[in-house]
Amino acid sequence: MAEVVDFRVLSGSDQTLLVWGLEPEPGLEHSLFSAFSRFGPLYSVRAHRNAAVAGPGYCAVIKFYSAGDASRAQRTCNGQRLFQKSPLKVCVCTKQKGFQHQVLALSSNKCQELANHYLGFNGWSSRIITLQNVSGFGGEDEEVGRTLEKQSVKYLCAVELTLPKHGVCTRGVALAEADVENSADPLELLTATRRVQKLAAGRALSSAFQKILLVVLENGKVAVEYNSSQEEPTDSLTEEELKGLVQVNELSLEQFDLEEEVLSDLSFDDEPGDAI
Repeated sequence: MAEVVDFRVLSGSDQTLLVWGLEPEPGLEHSLFSAFSRFGPLYSVRAHRNAAVAGPGYCAVIKFYSAGDASRAQRTCNGQRLFQKSPLKVCVCTKQKGFQHQVLALSSNKCQELANHYLGFNGWSSRIITLQNVSGFGGEDEEVGRTLEKQSVKYLCAVELTLPKHGVCTRGVALAEADVENSADPLELLTATRRVQKLAAGRALSSAFQKILLVVLENGKVAVEYNSSQEEPTDSLTEEELKGLVQVNELSLEQFDLEEEVLSDLSFDDEPGDAI
């Protein structure tokens, strides 16, 4: 049976494992990651001290991108000692009813981890089509009340994502903004500008990844489908039209509601499988 994996923050309970009976030890989360990542890529590993009523020890929540990987890990690891003396108890998270999580896009770093696992480091590449300073196009009242000491830096970025083996090419467009407390300080302005450029580029790459779906087949092979439900008006523009897209009055940061980016992991190198 095939499974569809997308580039969004996990919302399914069947992708989450609960592990308890853990003994305290240094580097517990690292040990859990090593033991469970052999079944497939992990979204997160979190260990917590047991509540007082539950007695000494720790429990953990492990989230997989794939429900199939989570199921295999549960069947294999439940009742096993793995890295400690006593056996662990592992179960699939019980579905929560009546509670809806907002579906968010994965950060660009998480997108790259997922793509590298299923597509390979050479299975995809990205390039920046345009990266524009649009600080003066923020809206009629945005600059009211700002002083020379505090200004806003805003960048618009368009990125192209290519999966050559699958014949798929998508684009992502994103906006990022930050305040500069003292714009008269060249170093502070340069630092803020660089940070906003990286954030816009990361968000644009994440937006491009939202438009593809990974179909993981039973034999382990991966097919790629274009997710037309995420199509945007900018997808039909030519590169020259994208480069001229500076009127961002109708764009809002609320449209790009992403996880927190780890900016230090982003670069502008244009190598397949690397961050942009």
